[in-house]
Amino acid sequence: MIIGIIGSGAMGAGIAQVVATAGHTVRLLDQDAEALQRAGTAIQASLHKLAEKGKLTSATAEAIFANLHFTQAVADFADCELVLEAIVEDLAVKQQLFREVELIVSANCTLASNTSSLSIASIAAACQRPGRFIGIHFFNPAPIMQLVEVIPAVQTRAGLAEEVRDLVQGWGKLPVLTKDTPGFIVNRVARPFYGEAIRILEEGIADMATIDWAVTELGGFRMGPFALMDFIGHDVNYRVTESVFASFFYDPRFKPSFTQKRLFEAGYYGRKSGRGFYDYAAGAVLPEPSRDEILGRAVLHRVVAMLINEAVDALALNVASKEDLELAMTKGVNYPKGLLAWADEWGPANVLTTLDDLYNEYREDRYRASPLLRRVVRNNQYFLQHEPATSQQ
Repeated sequence: MIIGIIGSGAMGAGIAQVVATAGHTVRLLDQDAEALQRAGTAIQASLHKLAEKGKLTSATAEAIFANLHFTQAVADFADCELVLEAIVEDLAVKQQLFREVELIVSANCTLASNTSSLSIASIAAACQRPGRFIGIHFFNPAPIMQLVEVIPAVQTRAGLAEEVRDLVQGWGKLPVLTKDTPGFIVNRVARPFYGEAIRILEEGIADMATIDWAVTELGGFRMGPFALMDFIGHDVNYRVTESVFASFFYDPRFKPSFTQKRLFEAGYYGRKSGRGFYDYAAGAVLPEPSRDEILGRAVLHRVVAMLINEAVDALALNVASKEDLELAMTKGVNYPKGLLAWADEWGPANVLTTLDDLYNEYREDRYRASPLLRRVVRNNQYFLQHEPATSQQ
C-alpha cells in the first residue's frame, strides 16, 4: 500500500515512521525543503536509537528508512491509496489542501486528517467525494503513543471507519472509534484535568505543587496537571481548551481560565519558554507541596469526579463505546485506570454526591452531573460490572 503524508513536522514525520515501519511505501510531502531534511534526519535518529536498544536490527532500520520518499510535489501522490495530512490547525488551509489533492489522486484513494480539534465534516465538505474522508488522529510522539482515534464524518461512507481501524491496528497501534464531536474522546474527556485543577488553584484551596502531588502520589497519574500543561505548552493546551469551549457552544463545563490565558498572552508557554506555571530557569527552585493527605484527597476526588462525569456524559451521548472510552484514556493520556472503572471502584453514588455537593456550593452548570450517572445510581448499577452497586468510600 502506498501512503502519502502531508506535513513533515514532528507529527507528520512521526506518522511517516509508523507507516514505514509497518512496511508501506510512504511519500512524505512538504513544500519546505529544509523541513523535509530535518524530518529525514529525525526519523533516521529515531530508528538508530531503536537499533541501539536492540528493538530493531540495523538492517531493519535501513529497510524502514528505504520505504520513505521525500517530496515537494503533490503530483507524486497520484498512485497513493491513502493520503493523511498533519499540517497547521486551520480549517481553510486544510480544505484548500484537499481540493488540490483530489485533483491528483484516484477516485478510490482514502483521504484523512490528523486534526485534533477541527470538525471532520467541515474538512470533508471541501471534497468532491466526501464519502472517502475520515479523521485519523495520532498522539505525539506518534511512534511511541499507542492510541489512534478514528473519526468518521457524517459524510463518510459506511464501512470505511472499520476498514481504517483494521489498517491502523495493523500498524501496531490501538485504534478507537469516536463520533465527530469537539475534542473527540481524549481532548474532550481530559478537559477537567486541567480546568478543575486551575479552579482549585484560583480559589486558594491548594497551591500548584500540592495539587500536582495529590494527583500523582495519591491518584497515580504520571504527571500533575500543572506540570503537564507546562510540558504540553500553553500555546497548545490553552488553544485546545478555547477551541473545545467554542465548539461546544460555550458550555461552561469547558470554560477556559483567565489564569492560563494570561500565561499564554505573556508568552509563558511552559518548559519550551523557560516559564509557565513553574519557573524552569537555571537555578530555579521548584515549590514543595504541603503533603497534607486530607487536603490532597479532597483535591484528587474533585478532579477525578469531574473527569468521570465527562467520560460518563460521552458514553451517554454515544461518542464512543465503553471499551473505547477506557482504552482512550489509559493509552491516549496514560491515566492510571479507565474512568468508568474508577467510577465503579469509588461507587457511582459517591461520584454523584461529590458532583452534587459542588453544584450546590457553586450553582454553576460546570458541575452538573450527567443524567446517565443519575440513572446508574438510581438503578443501583455499575458501569462495567453487572452486580448491584454498593456504597464505597
